[in-house]
Amino acid sequence: MNTQSDAAPESSFNSQAIAPAAMSATRPLYWSVRRELWENRSIFIAPLAAAGAALFGFLISMIGPRHRIGGLSALHPAHQSESVALPYDIAAGVMMATMILVTVFYCADALYGERRDRSILFWKSLPVSDLTTMLAKASIPFVVLPLLTFAITIAMQFIMLLLNSAVLLASGMSVATLWTQLSVIQMWLLLLYHLFTAHTLWPAPVYCWLLLVSGWSRRAALLWAALPIVVIAGVEKLIFQTSHFAVLVGTRLIGDTPSAAFTAPGTFPMDPATHITPGGFLSTPGLWIGLVIAASFLAAAVRLRRYQGPI
Repeated sequence: MNTQSDAAPESSFNSQAIAPAAMSATRPLYWSVRRELWENRSIFIAPLAAAGAALFGFLISMIGPRHRIGGLSALHPAHQSESVALPYDIAAGVMMATMILVTVFYCADALYGERRDRSILFWKSLPVSDLTTMLAKASIPFVVLPLLTFAITIAMQFIMLLLNSAVLLASGMSVATLWTQLSVIQMWLLLLYHLFTAHTLWPAPVYCWLLLVSGWSRRAALLWAALPIVVIAGVEKLIFQTSHFAVLVGTRLIGDTPSAAFTAPGTFPMDPATHITPGGFLSTPGLWIGLVIAASFLAAAVRLRRYQGPI
């Protein structure tokens, strides 16, 4: 009887120990991502600040709406849609530019910062692998920032739409022109597509290169990351009188894809059926070459972190 009573609690304890172990397979990655958000407040502060600045500029532009809306009636219907959507497109462009800047500075400091303040000694003492740590850091530019930018942009444009409607109603005008000419759902669908293609997958090799240099350099990581690019571009210009490498890196960074969703500078196309072309984007050889290069940079960064210590 004693043997049975002792065996039952032991088997119960083993089953309870196995269950948390099975459930905690992804918890190190989850807490590593949360750590990045705790330590890098600019990831969400900068987009919120940019959205606030865009809303302030929109409020200033709302002065004198009667003249502006009245002038829309004289335009062609296609140009009316562009004129109504222009402030929303500019605000979305500000958010995307902010996302690029935040991503560049984050990637350049992701590994360099923990080596500079010597916190790498503490983080390496935890049961979290270097691969998990690098995947958490890579998730910021490839998952967290695009989704965060998309959510903030939607909220910002919705507030802009409400403000625009309120000003028109207060001026005794109809909001029919605003709501009929502005295709909100299509605009948001195009924004989501553009964020994850042009500003996430397409510049992946640039972001992973910054992560790699961040784990290697002992100071001024962003400068060391830019130096080889400047040297190669300068040598190419001196010898061949061309700028192919500089254009290649620049178009990758700003998201100038072969199947870009833009049809005119500063404006989104209003027909997603003709401009959201994932098939054309995914069939681009440059995309897959860039992803292979990005994966090699990321693998090198994982191996580098394994042997790098504090500065």
